[in-house]
Amino acid sequence: MNGWISLIFAGFFEVGFTTMMKLSNGFSRPVFGAGFLVCAVTSFYFLNRSLTQIPIGTAYAIWTGIGAFGTAVIGMVFFRDPATPLRMLFLLTLIGSIVGLRFVAAE
Repeated sequence: MNGWISLIFAGFFEVGFTTMMKLSNGFSRPVFGAGFLVCAVTSFYFLNRSLTQIPIGTAYAIWTGIGAFGTAVIGMVFFRDPATPLRMLFLLTLIGSIVGLRFVAAE
């Protein structure tokens, strides 16, 4: 599997584990706690796979960026987190940074 595809999967599963952590209510809801574990292990698995082709600094920055962006969107859509214009601007800046890192990454 391509390192970039693995990294995107890793980022999506990071969004999954942060969402499951929220839904677990302090890990007091076992189904969501189990979902957290599955997503976390899967995320780290794909992150590790991506490191065979992508420099660690680039991979980590993109992984956390995808996770941060995705988690912020989930928070706004499902958990009523604020969606202020400045917040949206900085989230778009984050996406720009992720895309920029992809294009300047040495493989």
